[in-house]
Amino acid sequence: MSEISTKPYLLRAIYEWCTDSGYTPYLAVKVDASTTVPMEYVKKGEIVLNISFGATSGLKMDNDSIRFHARFGGVSREIYIPVNNVMAIYANENGQGMAFEPQLGQQSAPAEDVVEDAPAAPVLSAVPPAVSEAKTEAPIVPGDDTDPPKKGGRPTLTRIK
Repeated sequence: MSEISTKPYLLRAIYEWCTDSGYTPYLAVKVDASTTVPMEYVKKGEIVLNISFGATSGLKMDNDSIRFHARFGGVSREIYIPVNNVMAIYANENGQGMAFEPQLGQQSAPAEDVVEDAPAAPVLSAVPPAVSEAKTEAPIVPGDDTDPPKKGGRPTLTRIK
């Protein structure tokens, strides 16, 4: 019998703490073939998602996946994220939360298939962001340059050429 991971329980606990404290929970995710996210918002193989009650519909955080619907550019999209791909969950307003090492390729697929496909996974996880980098990038949704600046959180500088 394999040991049960604490990661999904910690994700749910930080999410609950954020909502109870009036903060906006953000999820940093490493994108690979097992995730279903809008690819036009993915930068450097990663995406940051607002998972607050107001930004999602039907949020379900299971032990092996996080599922919900969210609007991107006015279009509702179904989002599916394996728990193993979550890099961090934190409050947007103050950056407090928890960071994780993504465990790509460790899904509940047969072990032989995962091992054969494993060489592709390190390419995506070769440069995980440091916790301090995740905090400074929190207010910016990757690829979302048309929205007005968000209030609160850490200030950021955007270079326009």
